[in-house]
Amino acid sequence: MATETTPGTKQCLLLASDSIDFFHPFQISVQESTEKTNHTSVTEFIFLGFGSPQKIKILLFMVFLSIYMLSLMGNFLTIGIVLMDPLQTPMYILLGNLSFLEIWYTSVTVPKLLANFLSRSITITVSGCVTQYYFFFSLGATECFLLAVMAYDRYLAICNYATIMSPKLCLHLSASSWVCGFLSPLLPTILISQLSFCGPQKINHFFCDLDPIFKLSCSDTYVQGAVGYTCSSVVILSSVLLTMSSYVNVVNTIIKLSSAKAQKKSFSTCASHLTVVTIYYGSIIFTYVRPPAKYKFDLGKVVSVFYCVITPLLNPLIYTLRNNDVKTAIRKTLLRSRSAVWKNNRDTDGVVK
Repeated sequence: MATETTPGTKQCLLLASDSIDFFHPFQISVQESTEKTNHTSVTEFIFLGFGSPQKIKILLFMVFLSIYMLSLMGNFLTIGIVLMDPLQTPMYILLGNLSFLEIWYTSVTVPKLLANFLSRSITITVSGCVTQYYFFFSLGATECFLLAVMAYDRYLAICNYATIMSPKLCLHLSASSWVCGFLSPLLPTILISQLSFCGPQKINHFFCDLDPIFKLSCSDTYVQGAVGYTCSSVVILSSVLLTMSSYVNVVNTIIKLSSAKAQKKSFSTCASHLTVVTIYYGSIIFTYVRPPAKYKFDLGKVVSVFYCVITPLLNPLIYTLRNNDVKTAIRKTLLRSRSAVWKNNRDTDGVVK
C-alpha cells in the first residue's frame, strides 16, 4: 500500500540529502588519509646483491676481496711514489689525483658488496642510501673529468707541447675536475632525497643506483629520473668526447713519426690507455646513457662490476707500471730504502761493537 509523502516529510528528506552532500568531501579526504597511513614508511633498504648459492658466494667473496686489496695497494703505492719523488710533473699530479680518487671510489660500494656475500641481510638506511648515491656519482663524475684531463696531457706530451701543460695549469684542471664532479649530482641528489618510500625495501643491486632507488619509491619519479639521467649523460658524453678527441690527435701524431720504434712504443702506451678508457666509458655509457625503462637489473649488476671493481684495479697497473718514468721512480725509491736500511744496520753494528 503506497504511502503519501507530506510536504514536511519532503522537506526533511531534502535537508538530509544536503547534509550528506555537505559531508561527502570530508568523507573522501578521511578515506584518502586512511589509505596513506596504511602505507608503512620505509626507513632502511636491504641489498640483494648477487643471488647465488653459498659456495659460489664464498668464491666470489675471495675474488672480489683480492681485487679490492690489490686495487688499494696499487693506488696507495702510486700516491707514495708521487709524494716521495721530487719531480712534481703534470703526469705525477694527475696520477696522484686519480689514485686518491680510486681509493674512495671503490670504498663507497665494494665493502657492502663483500659483506653481502657473507650475510643474508645487508641493510642501509634511506639517508645512507642517498648519501652513498651522491658520493658514488660525485667520484664517478670526477673520474670522467680526470680521464679527459689525462688524455689531454698525453696529447700535449706526445706532440711536444709540454710547456703548455705547466704544473700550475695541471693543478687548476685537477681542482676543476673535483669541483665539477661534486657539483654534477647535487641537484639529482636533492630531488631523490624528497622521494617517499613505502615498500618493498629490497634493492636489487649491491649499491644505491638510480633505477633500483626509483623502483622502490611510491612517489612519481619522472622529474628525478629526467634530471638524473640528463646530468649523467652530459657528464659522460662530454668527457668521452674530450678524451677521444685527444687520443685521435695522438694517433694522428704517432702515424706521422718517422721512426718505426717510436711509433711502436707510442702505440703500445696509447693502446693500454685506450683499453682502460674503453672499459670504463663503455660500461657507464651502457648503464646510464639510455632510456630508464630499458634497464635490466641482473645485467646492470654485472656491468656495474666493471666500473666499480675492475677499472680501479687496472688504472694503477696501466697508468703507473707501464710508465717508464714511474718505473724509474719506483727503482729510485727502492734503492733509497735499501740504502737507508743498509746504513741503519751498519750504524747498529757499530754501536754494538
